Amino acid sequence: MPTVSMTVNGKSVSADVEPRTLLVQFLRENLGLTGTHVGCDTSQCGACVVHVDGRSTKACTMLAVQAEGKNVTTIEGLAKGDELHPMQEAFREHHGLQCGFCTPGMIMSAVELGMRNKEPTEEEVRHWLEGNICRCTGYHNIVKAIMAGARAMSA
Repeated sequence: MPTVSMTVNGKSVSADVEPRTLLVQFLRENLGLTGTHVGCDTSQCGACVVHVDGRSTKACTMLAVQAEGKNVTTIEGLAKGDELHPMQEAFREHHGLQCGFCTPGMIMSAVELGMRNKEPTEEEVRHWLEGNICRCTGYHNIVKAIMAGARAMSA
């Protein structure tokens, strides 16, 4: 069984894994980081989005061994203690969530957008979210939250 080592949320981790273990399984089952959700197993819904070396990545399509030596950030790694990340705060403030199942993946995707574009338009946000599905809302408040969060990230 191969050993995989990476940095997750700023901490070095290492574990023996089956070669076919998905990154999402590793995060949830080996590390207990259950904020990263498995929604579809087909890379369609985006509930499993994490950052790998600063880029949004669907953790259901990446093997844990492919993350060897990489820096992985999950939803649990965004806040600084009790202080929410600006995107998390924007989702709270603008009611950008319903049941919360898709929210971690939405926020992780939105953080990368905010790093790339400090003033995204509604059209740009909606295009960016094409790989993230929310089954509860019409996306209106999610889009508002992401636009506000991107602005707050640049402040």
